[in-house]
Amino acid sequence: MRIAFGTDERTSLTDFVKAKLAADGHEVVVVGEDVAWPDAGRGVGEAVVDGRADLGVVCCWTGTGVSMAANKVPGVRAALCTDRATAEGARRWNDANVLALGLRLTSETVADEMLDAFLATTPEPDEADNIARVEPG
Repeated sequence: MRIAFGTDERTSLTDFVKAKLAADGHEVVVVGEDVAWPDAGRGVGEAVVDGRADLGVVCCWTGTGVSMAANKVPGVRAALCTDRATAEGARRWNDANVLALGLRLTSETVADEMLDAFLATTPEPDEADNIARVEPG
């Protein structure tokens, strides 16, 4: 799977995320690293929507800014997650296509669990109508 990645700050956690994705066999498409958070979020969102990536991962200090920026791109459903269950639910019930992580509080262990859950979970077909109701237009 191709995963778009962007962050406003390169840290040991962002290095871990990229390395884990690659080690798990994913192609990591870095669209922004050490760029302003709006550029990281928007860049990842655009990469997912235009097909350069299947899913995306974005990071900033709290995760809030990059998730807001990504969600401004029509067709993006970015979810700021803090644990495995939330990341799994974001994919299952909301068909999230971008995972947002906060650099401040996310440990490598929790990031590992969230990435595994987010990438292994498929959207529930029964939620398609609800998802369509939040799409613009």
